Amino acid sequence: MEHKSTAKYWVYFFIWLAILIVLLFVYRQFFWLALPGVCTYFALAMNIM
Repeated sequence: MEHKSTAKYWVYFFIWLAILIVLLFVYRQFFWLALPGVCTYFALAMNIM
């Protein structure tokens, strides 16, 4: 099994998390649009997918 670096995915996860938090406070009705990015990149960073 090949061991890949997940640093890139962690960066993307934190960017999406920041977008989610901003949307939660600024446009509350649209915060769920950032959820797929947060969940996907968290799973990739944890090497689940």
